[in-house]
Amino acid sequence: MNNKLHIKKGDTVVLNVGSYSNKFAKPGEVKTGKVLEVSPKEGKVIVEGINMVTKHVKPRKQGESGGIVKAEAPINACKVSVYCPKCKKGVRTKIRIEDDKKIRVCAKCGEEL
Repeated sequence: MNNKLHIKKGDTVVLNVGSYSNKFAKPGEVKTGKVLEVSPKEGKVIVEGINMVTKHVKPRKQGESGGIVKAEAPINACKVSVYCPKCKKGVRTKIRIEDDKKIRVCAKCGEEL
């Protein structure tokens, strides 16, 4: 498997597939989230507010409380795309080189991401 991902930590992404992508979004609005963690070896990302799971946590130390905790679960990186604020949708990225620096831009409008 290729260990290179098109998404980086801190990117704003939009979910492309699944019922969750349109479940809470109003018509004409897309559900976006910030990438909290990237795992290129597994090809997965953790996105804030997307793919929430419920965990039952046991108390580990005396005096610590257990309970039910909601947390984000990893999702395949191929199911999300980078959000372009100008296009207002998920887009593919291109790399533009300026002054020997690589800059990621929107493939459609050329907006810097």
